[in-house]
This record gives sequence, structure tokens and C-alpha cells, in this order.
Amino acid sequence: MHWAYKTAQMLIEKYPNQDTFVCASGISPSGSVHIGNFREVVTTYFVVKALQDLGKKTRFIFSWDDYDRFRKVPKNIDPSFGRYIGMPYAEIPDPYGCHPSYAAHFEKEFEEALGIFGIDAAFIYQSKEYTSGRYNSHILHALHQRKEIYDILMSFKTQEPSEEERNSFYPITLYCQQCKKDDTVINAFDEERGEIQFTCACGHQGTMKVMSANNMKLNWKVDWPMRWMVEGVVFEPGGRDHSAETGSYNVSKEIVRRIFGYSAPDYIAYEFIGIKGTNGKMSSSLGNTLTPGELLKIYLPEIILFIFSRYRPNAAFNIGLDEDVIKNYAEFERFYELYRQENLGDEDLQDSFRLLGAISRENLPKFGQTAGILPLVNFDVQTLADVFGKVGEDYKREDILKISERVEHWIKHWYPEKMLHVNQEKDTTYYEQLTTVEKGWLKDLCIVIKESNDLPSDELMQKIYAVCYDEDSKVKKNNQKILFGIVYKLVLNSTSGPRLSLLIKTLGIEAVLSLLDF
Repeated sequence: MHWAYKTAQMLIEKYPNQDTFVCASGISPSGSVHIGNFREVVTTYFVVKALQDLGKKTRFIFSWDDYDRFRKVPKNIDPSFGRYIGMPYAEIPDPYGCHPSYAAHFEKEFEEALGIFGIDAAFIYQSKEYTSGRYNSHILHALHQRKEIYDILMSFKTQEPSEEERNSFYPITLYCQQCKKDDTVINAFDEERGEIQFTCACGHQGTMKVMSANNMKLNWKVDWPMRWMVEGVVFEPGGRDHSAETGSYNVSKEIVRRIFGYSAPDYIAYEFIGIKGTNGKMSSSLGNTLTPGELLKIYLPEIILFIFSRYRPNAAFNIGLDEDVIKNYAEFERFYELYRQENLGDEDLQDSFRLLGAISRENLPKFGQTAGILPLVNFDVQTLADVFGKVGEDYKREDILKISERVEHWIKHWYPEKMLHVNQEKDTTYYEQLTTVEKGWLKDLCIVIKESNDLPSDELMQKIYAVCYDEDSKVKKNNQKILFGIVYKLVLNSTSGPRLSLLIKTLGIEAVLSLLDF
């Protein structure tokens, strides 16, 4: 059984009387949200889909932690934004000038990508929640319980607690009303009046009532459990860094029980995702990110979801942007066809497709096939369509574009090794290195090509396969591999290329023979 269905069944068994299963995820909009962060969202999404498939009502909430402080200027942001460090993301201007704030720019960028995936979540903007006063009673409660919170936090640390530190501990961030930064110090808390006295590094100072404040935020390990309680969350995943024995989840689990009287939601730790060929996890601040939006320029949304669904959350994996792209497409195309024919035996794979929901891909050209032809026709879509027509494969223009645009982006931006070019003259030097048998195959192949003008693609391929036929199937397969390699070398100066019938129809009989007929 797929991990998402196992999780859903476990939640149903644990909460037999639950009316609505609230599942959560959340991200801080510190920069472009990368596919490592996307794993958190998609993990929750799959569990939600499994719960729905099992007949349960769900609420999928996504929290934007845009009331967090701006900690570091990412590499792709103007260094002058260092002057905003210490302010909440929602209060900082958009570095690109197209959205109301820094937070809004990266939030909308990610939300648009989620829409393409069909991921429908209820977005909660924590800047609005905090400034609206929704959490003020819980902030006041945490301040009354601040010493017990201190004790809980210290129980997860190796350092010895101190009474002086305990007395001066406050589990909140206070943004200054004047400079908007968190360079504030809380000097006193009047428990009876619910008032805080503070001073700021900018010189501003004052007293404010907690219940009417709009510039306070609970610190992370108190904020997270408070929101579990407020929203009634029963499931939320978290990254490996939050999942250690002394990590955020275990600390928050204790705080939510002892301070807020709520049981922590069930939790799955997910591993990080890398980009094949690079080291370390992705980071917005380091600039080594791949966003879902960028990935969608290469992969169809259902294929990205399929890739993520096949790995258990605690398994790390890399997204390949090299030859793996063709492999991932081919694998999906093969499995999907078996699934559509109800002939896919693997239960986990069946569940993966169930989690994807309805897929509209009745007649799409194959990615690998398109990648082999498109550079040879100078990325001209109409010529590509004409080639497909010659081999009996007719597609709507919009369906060709779905694949061809992704192929073009992939080749031009990520994998120029696939930028195939036709040789301008015969490669006599290479031809002379062939064995007598291989030269014989090539001669026979040229005869087949000369007579191939009106042959359907499948019939032409059968004749090509017969050129190096052998009774032993293994020998025959190896012979075919050698022959195809010879053709690709002589025509494209490459070790690989499109199916030979497509290559012939793309370039034309005369052009192919001019490079193969010695």
C-alpha cells in the first residue's frame, strides 16, 4: 500500500469520530520557494487526496509565515535590502516592484505554480492573522506561562538553566512601531494588567497592552504548537532538521500539550531533495534553488507529482535535469499506458496514479521522440507536426506545444548535449573503421531506405531490424544496437538519436543516403 494511503488509514483509525481532517503545511517566504520546500506541500497534498479517496472530509491549510523576521539577503536580491533585516517579510517592499511586499512576490509566485499542479489549499497569511489580533489571547496566555515554557525549552538543551534567565525570558518577538524591526527588549510584563514595557535600539520605548497589540509574534517553537491548537491540525509533515530528538517538532509537541492543552498532530519527517550534479540541500539564501515553476518548464505537472509520489517522504532523492528527463518521461508514459489499460500490477504505482486524479493526456507526443527531432528541424513546431504526420502520428497543435516547448527549454537551458546537428559531409574516416559485416549492414540499410518512400513507420522499422537479423535474439539485439550507433554517428555525429524511421522522415531519403551510402 502507498505511504499516503497508509498515513490516511492511520489517521482515520486514530480519529474515528473526526468530522474534518485538517492537514497543514507552511513555508516562510524568504525567497523563491524551491522544490525542496515543495516536498512539504506535496506530502500533505497526497495525504489529503488519500483521505478524500477514503471518503473523508478534509481541510488543507497552507500557512505563509510572512510575519517572520527577514534574516538574510538572498544572493539574487539587491544587497541594499540588508537595511530591512529584522523586519517582517510582509512589511518589506518587493525587490522587483511588482507586488505589494517582499512576501507577496514570492507567495504569489509559488501559489501560481500550485494552481498548475491542481493543488488547492486554503492559504493563511500569518502577518494578517497576527496583526488582526486573532492570536492575542494565546500570546497573553504564553506570557503568563513563560516560565514553564522556558523550563520546557531548557529540558531539550544541554546547557544548565539559570533563574535570572528564566525570570527575563519572554516567548515573543515584538516589532517596534517606529522602525518596524525586532531590535526590541522587553523590560517588564505586568501580569495583572497584561501590559509590556519595552525599549528599541532605535530609541523608541513604551508600554502596550497585549490584547490590543498588533505587532507581537510568538517565537517559532511556541508559535507552531499554538497554531496547531487554533486550527485543529491532525497532520503536518516537517523537514529532517525539525525532526531530530531535540528538534522543533518534539519541543513543540511538549509545549502544545502542557501549555495549550492540545495533542500534537501526526507527523512525517521528509528528506531533502537535491539537483543532480550539485552538492548540498537547496537554499533560497544561497541561491542554489530550482523552483516548481522552473521545473514545470521541463516536466508536465502530472509527471512531477508522479516522481514525488514514488518516494517515501523519508527517502532523499535528486531531480535529474540531464538525460534523466527523457528516462522519467518514458517511465511515466509506459506506466500510465498500463494503468489506463488496467494492466498495471504494482499496487504502489496504481495508488500513485490514483493520487494524481484525472489526467488529460489522451494524445500527446512522446518527449524522447520529440527531443530527437526538434533540434533537427530548428525547433519549428509546424515542421515537427509534418514529420509526425509522415509517420502516421497526428496530434493537435496545442498538444505538440505542451511537449515541444518543454523540450526546447530543456535543451537550450539545461542539456545542450541534445542539440543535434546533421553532418555536412560523409565521415569516410569513421566508415573505414567499420568491419566488413558492419559495412554490409550499412549497404543493406541503404537499399531499405531507397525503397522506403511510402512505407508506414512500423513497417519501415521491421525492415530495418531485419538488416542485421540473427536467430539468437541476444545477438540480434546487439547487432541492432551496433547498427543504430553507426547510423547516428554517420548522420548526427552522436551516439544516440531519434527512432530511425523518424530520422529518415525528418531529413528525407536523399539527405540520409548522402551520408550513409558509400
